Amino acid sequence: MLRSLEEQLLQSDIRRSAAKVGDLLADDFVEFGSSGRVFSKSELTEPLRQEREVHSVQWSIIDFAVRWLAPNIVLATYRLMVRHGSAEWERHTLRSSIWKLRDSNWQMIFHQGTPATP
Repeated sequence: MLRSLEEQLLQSDIRRSAAKVGDLLADDFVEFGSSGRVFSKSELTEPLRQEREVHSVQWSIIDFAVRWLAPNIVLATYRLMVRHGSAEWERHTLRSSIWKLRDSNWQMIFHQGTPATP
């Protein structure tokens, strides 16, 4: 279930929908981006909405794991590999997300992306 939610947030059609992203991210969401910047939900939603759809981008999630932190809170961790076109995997990041179950729906409350070596 949570892997599917993480994958949704990588899909360009979901990312460009403020409503869909809004459902997946909690109002108090915080991200520590791989760029070193810190983003709130509102700071992230508008730039995502303006992203162009890029058909040649491929991504792969590996080593996905979930650890329960509390009865309604989990930590999801994984490695994300991204490439453009037929190039080799160009970018690797280690990702961690904290998800909270609220009113029968999972919402991400925290996310961090850290650049990693292949």
